[in-house]
Amino acid sequence: MVTIHAGVSRLVMMMSSYDDAGEGYGYDFDDTITTFQKTWTDNPDPTALPFERDNPPFALTAVDWHQLSITDAEFTPHTWENLDHLISIGELDELKRWPSFLKAYLAWSAHVKARYGSATHYLLKQRLFWKPLTETGVFKFAVANQTPFADAADYTIISNDWTYAVTPGIKHIVVWSKQPLPVDSEGALTTEGRRLVEDFVDREFRNKVGEVRDGDKVMWFKNTTNLQSVTSLEHVHVLVRGVDDDVSKQWMK
Repeated sequence: MVTIHAGVSRLVMMMSSYDDAGEGYGYDFDDTITTFQKTWTDNPDPTALPFERDNPPFALTAVDWHQLSITDAEFTPHTWENLDHLISIGELDELKRWPSFLKAYLAWSAHVKARYGSATHYLLKQRLFWKPLTETGVFKFAVANQTPFADAADYTIISNDWTYAVTPGIKHIVVWSKQPLPVDSEGALTTEGRRLVEDFVDREFRNKVGEVRDGDKVMWFKNTTNLQSVTSLEHVHVLVRGVDDDVSKQWMK
């Protein structure tokens, strides 16, 4: 039998009340994330799940299910070299979060879905502060330039609040774009899509960190549709290492 952590319902009720007080805006985002993380890091039952097994907040892969069956002590985080290997061979489904972190992410996702309707609406209201032209169907936005990443007004760079498990010194960043990128039927970038991202990463990240050889300090990837927990907003993942906080602050908004 799957155990659902008893504190989850109390946590969701607490967060819902907190949101009601601010009508969905203005509560301390970091405290909310921290609360979910602490709840699951401190949970002594490694078999506990924050959802009914047949009803996760979003689709889980076989790798995710394995992560949910082990403890943090049984897991080794990704090194830079391992990340480079997985990205280069396209095994993005092997990118993992800490087991407790994945449980916290799933609990948080359920809360966000209940409160905002979807993670997408949460991101638009609380993190990106973008107003779509329409509220139904595929989201479209007013843009300054029709080419993705050509104008800073058309994208936002933020830290990944639910980062993959990486060794110290590695930062996980997400670039959210108002413009969709050219992709194939599975959501993988086309040749033109890769060129657009490469050009952007070169000028925005590699040049600013003084990278001499590609991959020394900066890597990037874009998940295919089946691996995305947020599918309706375009985004690209960027990993950087050995970067001073002053440099990081240039990117974050």
